[in-house]
Amino acid sequence: MGTQRTKVAGILLMGGEGNRFGSTTPKQMHRLAGKKVYQHTVEQFLKLPQFEEILLVCSALWCSEVEKEIFVYQDSRLRVVQGGATRQESSYRAIQACAPDTQIVVIHDAVRPFVTLDILKANIEGAILHGAVDTCIPSADTIVYADSPDSIGAIPRRSDYWRGQTPQSFYLPLLLKAHEKALRNQITNSSDDCSLVLGLGHPVKIIPGSDNNLKITNELDLFLAEQILRLQPAAMTEGPATSLSGKRYAITGATGGIGQAIAKKLEEAGATVLTISRTSSHYPTDVTSAASTRLIFEEIEKVHGPLDGLINSVGQLTIREVSALFPEEIESLIATNLTGVIYSCKYARIKEGGHIVNIASSSYIRGKKDYAIYSSTKAAVVNFTQGLAEELPHLRINALVPQRTNTPMRRCHFPDEDPNTLLDPNEVADAALALLCQAELSGTIAEVRKK
Repeated sequence: MGTQRTKVAGILLMGGEGNRFGSTTPKQMHRLAGKKVYQHTVEQFLKLPQFEEILLVCSALWCSEVEKEIFVYQDSRLRVVQGGATRQESSYRAIQACAPDTQIVVIHDAVRPFVTLDILKANIEGAILHGAVDTCIPSADTIVYADSPDSIGAIPRRSDYWRGQTPQSFYLPLLLKAHEKALRNQITNSSDDCSLVLGLGHPVKIIPGSDNNLKITNELDLFLAEQILRLQPAAMTEGPATSLSGKRYAITGATGGIGQAIAKKLEEAGATVLTISRTSSHYPTDVTSAASTRLIFEEIEKVHGPLDGLINSVGQLTIREVSALFPEEIESLIATNLTGVIYSCKYARIKEGGHIVNIASSSYIRGKKDYAIYSSTKAAVVNFTQGLAEELPHLRINALVPQRTNTPMRRCHFPDEDPNTLLDPNEVADAALALLCQAELSGTIAEVRKK
């Protein structure tokens, strides 16, 4: 077939049900970082101009909803195709629905949102060269053959066995021939297109996949997917972005540390920064007071109109066991680290499509001795951010989670720490600005790690 440019179609199979979620909602329609799982996958395919059309194959029950949801992309390459009763039938319907001059089809599970552009490109190139390719990874586990449900028949050599993923990509006439032969032989429920091509005697070459190319089929997978997003710096830099110049942002706790670094970076980017704190020269306010916070944001709206974004960087740390803390100290820790964030998010007037970035801490993952109150409030900030992102889909709401950072608060409590092991506040500020430049990302926990 040569290596000349060919017409390529992407096919996203999304006919799965929600049985393993214990839900009537199909797995691909569950939300991940503020968007449905399949939408993350669609956006990966849209990044490649090689795809001249992208077919979304789904159940008749969901076709109209998917058509409405993909309209926001304003991309004529997207098209919804009604699937069949089985994966094999859905795949067959999709290749029949492709444009007549399509030569290569890239078939992918819509519930694998972390497929990389490199994997997609390698699939296209491999299908052009070989006619049929499958994305696979070596098995890290021992493979066991069981000839009965309760006993092992054999343990084959692990290096001979790989784990199949998707995409699976083919020269379309070859795949069509394989499907037609299968139907003549009354094979109607194959779970894999490669097996049909192998039935023709045609070889299928391997394209290296990725452990992160996770298939989301149950709640644990969805949890793992959230962690993959959290650990991927690319999540903050890929995709459509917007400029910060001329925009207006309010920052709580901007008089030191991370907040001060973000304010400086925003001003350098051409944005207007409105600082809110007890000692602010702009808007001195106690954000732990609902009345004061509401009034200050009303004043800001009168003067500046709706904001383009809000960054909450307030923080208070006290290092002592809970038993040694006075009640007023506990109340102050909770109010500063959590209540003030909630009030600011509640009362800030933010434009549609605007941003909220809540600064949490890596201590949110696990409570720690001597600052259990602090770490618990940071865990609450993360949960609050995720819930708010679902409540307010018209905004982009994310949590930024820096590791230990070289701030005045940190140095005060840990004076003997080696500063070379700490993040620079400017690194955290860069990550915050990257989030503010994103037009789509919401509900994400974005970690910042020392390089």
